[in-house]
Amino acid sequence: MRAIRIVRDYPHPPQKVWRAVTDPELIPLWTATGAGARPESFAAIPATKFKFVAKPKPGWSGVVVCEVLEAREPSLLRYSWQDEGGGEVTEVAYSLAPRGSGTRFTYDHTGFTGAGGFFMAKILGTVRTRMLTKGLPAVLNDLDDQGILHQDSPLRPKRL
Repeated sequence: MRAIRIVRDYPHPPQKVWRAVTDPELIPLWTATGAGARPESFAAIPATKFKFVAKPKPGWSGVVVCEVLEAREPSLLRYSWQDEGGGEVTEVAYSLAPRGSGTRFTYDHTGFTGAGGFFMAKILGTVRTRMLTKGLPAVLNDLDDQGILHQDSPLRPKRL
């Protein structure tokens, strides 16, 4: 495996799915089923440089640096992805297409090379599958028709 491709159908319109995967407040809610990354300085605007920041793990700082390469609301978000410590630059694309009354969401992460890339794609593929099978559907189910998280949502961050 040198690339990751995950295709999921969600019973929600593309605009709602787009909001869930591009709203900086919502992204950490569905990535919590993976490494729990939160975006810093993210906007779905080409040339925007941003970071995903997650909890560090042995051998990984928890930070990935990215740049938006292409954004066409509500159908395509494409960005570069590179570990903060260096290494190869890979590319992530979210493609959204209407499917019946819902959305077909395709996640592609490409550009892995060599043995290290093979293992990285395998590890990330497992994590991304969990995020798109459990995390994103939970967020989508807790959004209203305008893409706002319901007041009583268990995903809503607790205020002290």
